[in-house]
Amino acid sequence: MAALLACAAVGVLLHPDVADAKRKPVQADPPDLQIVAVTVAPGPYSPGEGSLDFTVEVEVPHDLNGATMLEVSSLISSPSKSSLRFLASRQPVAASTPADSAPQAAPPAAGPSVKAGESTLDGSAADTRDNGVRRSDGDGKMSRIVVTLTWDGRDQTKQVVINGKYGYEVRAKLLVVGENGPRTLMVSWPKHGTLEVR
Repeated sequence: MAALLACAAVGVLLHPDVADAKRKPVQADPPDLQIVAVTVAPGPYSPGEGSLDFTVEVEVPHDLNGATMLEVSSLISSPSKSSLRFLASRQPVAASTPADSAPQAAPPAAGPSVKAGESTLDGSAADTRDNGVRRSDGDGKMSRIVVTLTWDGRDQTKQVVINGKYGYEVRAKLLVVGENGPRTLMVSWPKHGTLEVR
C-alpha cells in the first residue's frame, strides 16, 4: 500500500502541467526608476578619433523615499569578456515639487571631479558634462535626468581596445548616503546594446 501511494505521489509531481507551473517565471512590475533611452555616438567608433558618448535618459520618481544620489553606469565588454571597461557617474538628486517644470542645470557631480577617460579611486571612469534635468510633461509623477558617460576606447588595463563588436549594459541606481556610505535603494532594469569599434 505504501508503495502504491509513493508511486501516485511521484506521478502527480511528474505530471507535465505541474512541472510547467513550477517553471513559469513570476511577472514582476518594472521599478519606478527606469532608463528611457540610451544613445551611443559616434557609431561606428574609432578610438583614435576622440571619445564615445553614452547619453542616458533616466526617469526618476518624484518620491525618492530618502534617496539623495543617482548613479548611472555602463559595462562595456568584448564577446570573450577579456576586454572590459566600467564607466560610472554619480550626482545628487533632490525631490522636486510640481512648480519645478522648467529645465534646470544639473547639480555638480558628487565626489572628486573626473575628466573623460580618467579613473576614480574605485577604477571607474566618468564624464558628466552636459548633464541636465528635464521634467516630464505627463502626470507630473516623474522627472527625467540626462547623464552622459564618456569612454576613451581603453579597457581595464588602459590599453586601446581592438576592432570588433562590443556589448554594453547600462544601469541606473538610486542611492541613500548614510554614515556607512552609499546604500542602494532602487535599481532600474538594465538596457543592453552593441557597438562597433573600427
